[in-house]
Amino acid sequence: MNAATPPHSTWLHGAIARIEADFQRSADTHLIPLNLPTFAAHGIDLYLKDESTHPTGSLKHRLARSLFLYALCNGWITQGATVVEASSGSTAVSEAYFAKLLGLPFVAVMPRSTSPEKITQIEFYGGRCHFVDSAAAVYDEARLLAAQTGGHYMDQFTYAERATDWRGNNNIAESMFTQMARERHPIPRWIVVGAGTGGTSATMGRYVRYQRHATQVCVPDPVGSVFGQYHRTGDLTLTDVGSRIEGIGRPRVEPSFMRTLIDRMMDVPNVDSVAAMRVLSSLLGRRVGPSTGTNFIGMLTLASEMRTAKQQGSILSLLCDSGERYLPTYHDAAWVEKSFGDCSAAEERIRALLA
Repeated sequence: MNAATPPHSTWLHGAIARIEADFQRSADTHLIPLNLPTFAAHGIDLYLKDESTHPTGSLKHRLARSLFLYALCNGWITQGATVVEASSGSTAVSEAYFAKLLGLPFVAVMPRSTSPEKITQIEFYGGRCHFVDSAAAVYDEARLLAAQTGGHYMDQFTYAERATDWRGNNNIAESMFTQMARERHPIPRWIVVGAGTGGTSATMGRYVRYQRHATQVCVPDPVGSVFGQYHRTGDLTLTDVGSRIEGIGRPRVEPSFMRTLIDRMMDVPNVDSVAAMRVLSSLLGRRVGPSTGTNFIGMLTLASEMRTAKQQGSILSLLCDSGERYLPTYHDAAWVEKSFGDCSAAEERIRALLA
């Protein structure tokens, strides 16, 4: 005889079912081969997995789904509870989408510098934006708001790597390797992924070890982020000023950033990220975001090193989100000049690598 269904289970089961149905309606994202003859002639192929095509427009759609399922199954989110998140924007957009799907109030705590397009999207999904003056202030403010509302602080920076299953269930790494099956170098030499929480790099690192692949993981890290220093030293107390490349890099060491799963860190100047964003946008015929520019710098650096060493193989990375979110900022020449200075020399240097 089956035990009686606990009173809370009806809502919980319905919430999980709605999230799973949303996933079932989604097709996988496309893996784009980059047309770069200068590298292809040497047996080096570069690919970008286009995560901008998710319903909420970025890689963070996967993370938000995983975080909601993790919190629901742990009993942390209950019917009517307010969900609070600390975010630079993209995760909050995706979490607002899932909160609306479940009929839950949502509050995003974010720096005032967050792009207006992301703020508009969060509000479109019924979320409320709560602004702080610096990226370092988002954590305590989010905890305070969750306590005041009796809700749940999602805390992507702690739970991203735990919530994401690297063996199955929405596994981006498994998807990438499946999509590579018919390419000339199906097992990539490198996977390049920037770190915001560290969840995706942890997923990649665990997956390639679990599958016993020879693939290595590289994390390009923007100026002002603490991740590179932490990877070199292992000092959990390190802090920095914070990244100015929206979506990646952090001012403190996040619990989700697993240094032991990363084979190489790469420090990337801001002007290089913006310049690479412009070059890649031109190459693809559509705008990409600045964090994808950071990834592209990492890919080109590795490809150039492989070419010099006469090595062949493939390099995979992510197109994190669309550049349409950054039209008044990273894609505005005057804003870039004021924020970062002249990027033209960096852009010429990157274009020369592709000549």
